[in-house]
Amino acid sequence: MANTPALLTIRECSFRWGERTYLMGVLNVTPDSFSDGGKFYTTTAALAQAQRLVEGGADIIDIGGQSTKPGAEQVSLEEELNRVLPVVKAVRSALSIPISVDTTRAFVAQQAIAAGADLVNDVSGGTFDAQMFPVVAQLNVPIVLMHLRGTPQTMQQLTEYQDLIREIQQFLETQVAAAIAAGIKRSHLLIDPGIGFAKTAEQSLAILRQLSSFESLGLPILVGVSRKSFIGHLINQPDPRERIWGTAAACCAAIAGSADILRVHDLSEMRDVCLVADAIWRKTNLT
Repeated sequence: MANTPALLTIRECSFRWGERTYLMGVLNVTPDSFSDGGKFYTTTAALAQAQRLVEGGADIIDIGGQSTKPGAEQVSLEEELNRVLPVVKAVRSALSIPISVDTTRAFVAQQAIAAGADLVNDVSGGTFDAQMFPVVAQLNVPIVLMHLRGTPQTMQQLTEYQDLIREIQQFLETQVAAAIAAGIKRSHLLIDPGIGFAKTAEQSLAILRQLSSFESLGLPILVGVSRKSFIGHLINQPDPRERIWGTAAACCAAIAGSADILRVHDLSEMRDVCLVADAIWRKTNLT
């Protein structure tokens, strides 16, 4: 497998893979996301949160209008557009930070990019919408491909694996090949093993233990562990907002396993985790 591309430039921001850990701040504009549903449902509240994420150290803001928590119902295309586009436009008008649109629909991706977003974060890895790869190729923007089985409604009944890590690798290899065949540049691809998506708590821990295995795909690795249920299970904390320290430990493990981007809710806290963990494992300067 080819080496991981060394550099990705998005809106004059350079992502130099391997040098430090980057932070993707979560901005859910939904009424039902698992940890912050309804908090940033209005454009005004969403923009204020985006500004807080930037102040906390976000390198990318990930805007999503469709909850992907277990059991979540899919909203209509019109509803997703109505949630996402005003926020993308507002954030773009106020901030220069790269914006990711968290969607599985090609048309939402297309419209969000036109509104000012810069990359696509597809939790289906391009499997839900046959037009996603052709559209992303035409737009010439990066895309994150995540591993998922089933849908958010069915995924937690699909956790049986013969070889967890290898099966995730095979899925991602297949989707990477399909993306490249559709015309997406290899340097525009990122991968995500999908912790918590069609995974049990123990399987999520296994992915973190073996995260470096995914380096064999030769692409930047994004990891999302923030406030997830496996952390709540371990620390007996039902409230996702009270899982910051558990999230910090999981993020530290991900950095030790060579994660390139962490998708998180609690920016300032995880920024400190990154600074210390990078100094230990990436041997970054202390200045």
